[in-house]
Order: sequence, then structure tokens, then C-alpha cells
Amino acid sequence: MARTARKKAEPKQLTTAQRLDSIIKSARKIMRKDKGLNGDLDRLPMLTWIMFLKFLDDMERIEEGRAELAGKDYRPIIEAPYRWRDWAADADGITGPDLLSFLVSEVTERPDGTRGPGLFAYLRGLRGDNGRRERRDVIATVFQGFANRMESGYLLRDVVNLIDGIHFDSSEEVHTLGRLYETLLREMRDAAGDSGEFYTPRPVVRFMVEVTDPKLGETILDPACGTGGFLTEAFQHLERQADTVEKRRILQEDSFFGGEAKSLPFLLSQLNLLLHGLHAPRIDPGNALRFRLAEIGEDQRVNVILTNPPFGGEEEAGILNNFPEDRRTAETALLFLQLIMRRLKRAGRGRAAVVVPHGTLFGDGISARIKADLLEKFNLHTIVRLREGVFEPYTDIATNLLFFDTSGPSTDVWFYEQPEPEGRKKYSKTAPMAFEEFEACLSWWNDRCENERAWKVSAKELIERDEKGSVVKCNLDIKNPHTRGFEDERLPKEIIRSLLDRQRLVLDRLLEVSDYFDNQKDMELRRVELGRFLVKHTEKISLEPSSEYKQITVRLWGKGLALRGIKRGSEIAAEKQVRVSAGQFLMSRIDARHGAFGIVLGDLDGALVSGDFPAFDIDSNIVLPHFFEWITRTEAFVDLCRRASEGSTNRVRLKEDKFLQMAIPIPSLQTQKDFLERLDVLADLQVEGAASQADLSALIQSVLHSVFNGKATAA
Repeated sequence: MARTARKKAEPKQLTTAQRLDSIIKSARKIMRKDKGLNGDLDRLPMLTWIMFLKFLDDMERIEEGRAELAGKDYRPIIEAPYRWRDWAADADGITGPDLLSFLVSEVTERPDGTRGPGLFAYLRGLRGDNGRRERRDVIATVFQGFANRMESGYLLRDVVNLIDGIHFDSSEEVHTLGRLYETLLREMRDAAGDSGEFYTPRPVVRFMVEVTDPKLGETILDPACGTGGFLTEAFQHLERQADTVEKRRILQEDSFFGGEAKSLPFLLSQLNLLLHGLHAPRIDPGNALRFRLAEIGEDQRVNVILTNPPFGGEEEAGILNNFPEDRRTAETALLFLQLIMRRLKRAGRGRAAVVVPHGTLFGDGISARIKADLLEKFNLHTIVRLREGVFEPYTDIATNLLFFDTSGPSTDVWFYEQPEPEGRKKYSKTAPMAFEEFEACLSWWNDRCENERAWKVSAKELIERDEKGSVVKCNLDIKNPHTRGFEDERLPKEIIRSLLDRQRLVLDRLLEVSDYFDNQKDMELRRVELGRFLVKHTEKISLEPSSEYKQITVRLWGKGLALRGIKRGSEIAAEKQVRVSAGQFLMSRIDARHGAFGIVLGDLDGALVSGDFPAFDIDSNIVLPHFFEWITRTEAFVDLCRRASEGSTNRVRLKEDKFLQMAIPIPSLQTQKDFLERLDVLADLQVEGAASQADLSALIQSVLHSVFNGKATAA
């Protein structure tokens, strides 16, 4: 009997989100091959300016069509041969060294065969006229601080061809890409965390916008806008109110203003705002503090300020001279607070929501005088106190939200304390704050009464003056009176004696540890191959599409493992994954040479990893897992992983066989236990802050170095 031929399944149609996500991922994958790009801090800005130019060309096409229908002449913002359609749209067009030359040269051969300025040189020289000043100046400013970092013009052509597949003239695609771009920005923020830039989590931004409630016709400013989070959220808030042609004109032309002094966030904010629908963002590329405070007049004042100004920075003397002599401070947040107060419209027509570090609330001296100004000249009506970890992974600094307006002076100041996240003491990168956690505060906002989370204080009680009337103290760090806390009734001398006793105890414990390690100079160590006690864990599981699975991320430089997230089986690319167990040793093949490994802790038990992350059971008859964890924290172990890694520049991988053949010195199990007891003492002291963090870290590393090298010396 003849078999009936199976009908070939129709290829599954991708959604807009899936197609765009695929384009972005493919572009980033290509960029990883380029030797000139090092990490997301390089790749994402490159991707942004390429998308920026494609966006502009698509917008130009729309405006050209409208002008043609209206029978009007149209002068393009970007002229031939510099438009995207002239050099980028042809997949077989200019590439390799010719493409790089066209981008970066001051004078070069252009795609149309003529000679003239390179693309970047042309864009930087744009000057607006005939009503086009806004957009032309935006473009010129964006490219002032930008340089191409890709070394391969062929790889760049591949990226350009992919981005050409994005249709910015489709509202659905722009809307979808706006959401994807927010994801890119979060990754960018994670990459920039070590640069001292702390970005505001979206739930906090949304809460501040909702309670401030900007209205169409009001002017909104963020003087330190970063990647534009507050402005995009405020734009979406006002967009719902723009239901006529005139209202849409007001929304686009008269509503939003920002400032961002750093070139990279400036570039990112431009595309972020464009993708969210603001056609010509008005972002000042200079330092918002560069103007003399006394010279800021009514025409520079706005209705609403939403911002998270920089914390802890230090401004140059020229900037400080713009402030009153008795209000000059090195704390950037306090300078911005003065600027914000100056730039609000008077007589109740101005209001602000500002993120400040916790130290601002209780600081004395100049800080006290600035806060007294805030209470006496403005209506500081609410302080929302956020829990630790809200700004992870950028900083663990506790923060507060100040809400004030120009209907002042302040009478009563309300405090609202956000509760701890359920089941945890603080937020983290893998378990961040959610907007829903503000629901109780939102319900309370317009119908206020004191409860276990809310209380009010008379503004007059917050300011302390000397006999001359000068402000000596202004404390806004008012503890929750509904929380029963321990009240220390000891005299100052008793507290000091207690501190001294504690320090003596710490020193005694340190001397005890030092004596122990000093007595281990001649201990016997045997060199043991890693393969003797590390056994590869290979059990793979098949994923159920509807089931949820924990996934692990492996952090660099000995920072261990963490939860990356929880996904359904259908969302995980590889059908088979390895399930790991608590106590196993896990490492990254690609980044083991950069310290990417760690022990699986209890909360990660049962999590999944791909084949790029080998997991090993540890034979505790030879090495105690906790002792091995300490050993992996040494530079010597990282160097061992480095020596066991091979490959070309972009394909360096850990070679497992080579790694497992390497030997390390291992003491007896009893000695391991003794070591652990002392090392954990040092770790406890470090956590408690009972001694110098730097000195304790140095001591721990000295001990570990001694063990790893088979020789114990005095600590």
C-alpha cells in the first residue's frame, strides 16, 4: 500500500517582536566578531547610531510624501549622498575599507563617485535653518562626541544590512522596537555600573511620574536625563491627553526639555525619545550647572521637574562659582537640588520629584542650609523612603524621593516608608523592585492618614538655629515612630568603652589566627590533579514547554553565581539543559580565565545551565567543597584557568581535559577543617566591619596564597 506523502509544514510566521529581536541579536552577534569592540559599552552605542540614521531616513521619507501631497517643496534634513538610502540601503553597496573611509574621513570618495566630507564630518557640520534648526542641531550634537570603533568594514556592512530590515515608518515596529531598546538600555546600564552612573529603575520612574501627574500644556524638565527614562515615561503619560492636532503639536514642541553632559547617554537618550514618539528631543548637551543660579529667570522656569541627579560627584571650581558662597558644596546632588528649586515656576505653578541619597537627609553645614531653604521657601510635602538595594547593581546606597512644590512654605512634612520586599531584607539585581509594590503608597497618596508606614512632622521642628538665627541643623532623617526600635540609654563613655573592648576582642582573634598559620610553616601538602576530585556532571534533562526553570548567571572575578531569571521551557533556546545541584562547582568555558566560576548554593539547587557551563561534583573525601571555594578565590587559581584556556582571539575556551590534568597543593582533611575555621573567622570580621576591610582582604589573600603554593608563612 502506497504511503500518502506528508504535506510540508508551512514555515511559522514570526511576530513583529520576534523578527525585530532576531535582527538585534544577529547584529550584536556580528559585532562580537569585531576586534575594535570590547563589550556592550562599545557595541550598543554603535548599534544605536546605526539605528538612529535609519530612523531619520524613514522619517524623511514620510515627510517628503506629505510635502508632495500638499504640493510643497521639501528640503531634506540630510542631503544626498549622505542619506541612508544613498549608502546603506543597497545590500551589495559600499563595504570594507571604502565604507570605513566614507564614515570617518574628513575628505573621501563618496558612494556617488564624487569627493567631499565623510559622513560623520558632514553630520557634525549640520546647521539648522528655515524652521529645521531643532532636528539638524540634534543630529550635529549627537555625532560631535562619537567615533566609529569597528575595525572591519565588512562586518559593519553586515550589521547595516540587518538594520535596513527595520521599518521605522511602521508604527507597530517603532512601538515594538521602543520596548526592545529599553532592554538594550538596561544592559547598557549594567555594563556602565562601574563607571559611577546610577540609573533609575523603571518602577521608581513610573511612580514619580504618576504622583506628580504632569498635564498637557505644562513644561517638563530633567536636567540630568541620562538615557531619558523620566522624559519617555512623562511623554507616554501626556500622550494619552493629546487627542487633537493642536494638542499633539503642544506635546511635540512645547512640553519636554532635558540636559545630559556625557556624550554616550546623550546619544542613547536621543534614540530612546525618538523611538517613543518625541520627534525632535530638546536635550541640552552641556552641564546643567554651568549657569549662574542668580541669572536664571522666569523664561527658564518650568512646571515640572523629574530627575535623579548624580550622587557624590565633585564639580570644578568654575561650576561652584555659579552658586552663593555659603551654598557651595562638593556634593553634586545638593548643587542640583538648588538648581531645581531655582528652575521651578513660582506661585504654586511648579512642582518636583527628586531622587536623593540618604546622606542628604541628615547632612549638616551647607547641606542643612540648603534643606532649610527647601522647607522655608517651598512646600516639601512628602518624602518617600526606599529600601536598600532598589538601585542594584549600580549602588547599594539607600535613597529617598523628595516631592515639593512652589506653594510653600512647608507646614507638615509627610513621610512614607516603603516596606521590605516580601520574604527578603533587600532588593537585588536578580530580584528587583516591581511597580506593584507602590500600590499601597498610591492608595494612600490622595487620602492621607497616619499608619504603620506613614507619619507627619511639623516643618518648624526640623530646623535648628543658633542665637544669631543661623541654621545649624536641618534633619530630614526622621525615623518611623510606629516601629519599635532599641533605644540605647548608655552614657557616651560607656559606649566608647564597649567599642574599645570590641576592638581588643577583634585583635585577640586576629592574633590567634595569625599564630595558627605561623605554626603551619612546615605542614605537608600533596599535589592532587583536579580530575581526582572534580567529577563532570553530565545529566541532561528534556524541558517541558509549560514548566518554569531557574537559570544561572556566572559572574566574573570570583563574584560567584547568581540567579539570572526564571523562564518557561518554551522560552529556552536549547531543548536539553544540565540541571545542577547545591555544592557542585560550576564554571564558564569562555570566561573561566576571567574568574567566572563558583559553588552552587542552596537557593540555586535544581537550576539549569547550557553546555557552555560545565558542572562538577566535588569528592569530599579528598577536598571539602567549602575549602575548594576558598582556593578558587586566589589569583593563582584564575591563572591556572587561564593556562588551561586556548584558542584564537575571539574563540578562547577552557579545555576541560587540560584543566582536569592540572594539580594543586591540598592539605589533609583535618587541616582543611582547621583552615576553614580560621578563614571563616576572618570573613565574619570582614562582614561585621570590625576591622579594616582592605587589611582583612590582604590577610585572607596572603593566607590563601600560602596554601596554594604549598608553603604556609606567618600571616
